Amino acid sequence: MRVVVIGGSGHIGSYLSPMLVEGEHTVLCVSRGLRQPYQPDPAWSRIERVVIDRSFAETRGEFGTSIAALEADCVIDLTCYTLASARQIVDALRGRVHRFLHCGTIWVHGHSVQVPTTEDAPRDPFGDYGCRKLAIEQYLHEEFRTSAFPAAVLHPGHLVGPGWIPISPAANFNPEVFADLARGHELLLPNLGMETLHHVHASDVAAAFSLAVTAAGNIAGESFHVVSPAALTLRGYAERMAAWFGRKPVLRFLPWEEWRAHASENDARVTWDHIARSPNCSIAKARTLLGYQPRYSSLAAVQESIAWRVQQGLMPAPQHAQS
Repeated sequence: MRVVVIGGSGHIGSYLSPMLVEGEHTVLCVSRGLRQPYQPDPAWSRIERVVIDRSFAETRGEFGTSIAALEADCVIDLTCYTLASARQIVDALRGRVHRFLHCGTIWVHGHSVQVPTTEDAPRDPFGDYGCRKLAIEQYLHEEFRTSAFPAAVLHPGHLVGPGWIPISPAANFNPEVFADLARGHELLLPNLGMETLHHVHASDVAAAFSLAVTAAGNIAGESFHVVSPAALTLRGYAERMAAWFGRKPVLRFLPWEEWRAHASENDARVTWDHIARSPNCSIAKARTLLGYQPRYSSLAAVQESIAWRVQQGLMPAPQHAQS
């Protein structure tokens, strides 16, 4: 197939674009052209790079028509964050593509009710990002119902991979959380540490999109969770990472209001965003309809990312690495 990947050199796209080439597809990577892919791969020599500034083109009403002009069989949109963006590209591609795949987020669910959460669970998002992504999901599914627009939505969890900081056992992006575990220092966790995070390695998300490109049967109108096989509790996550660093975990638990007094305003906000949702999602549907088989557990994905930071001299080395 001729596949256009919008955001094809970003976190997910850096894995996805070469993966599609290896699957014998013709791949066009659309990006602003401001950075090299996160992951090097010989396949990049066979990928056509198309430079388009999406924000600028959308303000001129040209982005959708620019993508349509690439004459793809399948378009994968990894960088759509507003309903207006979705409308522009759907209007341009209607009747011109066989499959359209949108990258959503598990945050469309809001807080967990019954876990693991399945794709048919009621949506009750909060916060700007989750609400915007739900509006896009609902619009794409309505377009399928009313005009057979061939859209499917894949919802990743917390992205992990070499080159960026994973969401930590304190449910934020402060790298000192991992450094404290590496040094055997005390780590403060909110409440009882039983809230959950659901990571996924970017390469596993890429694999799910690659599978969706050629999935048998009609997946249009469907949504799929794309996460690791199991979520982690904050406490269990901290304990396993301490062991990986060759340390005994030294954890102290504080009620939320006390815990937040020890954190920066930004760290506390990010932590609250994650623990208030405490995602724990099922991948049974993606396994069945897409053949999705993630290679990484949450811990394995995080440990690969932290090992990269150790190699770059950004993190204390483990005493003796454990899995």
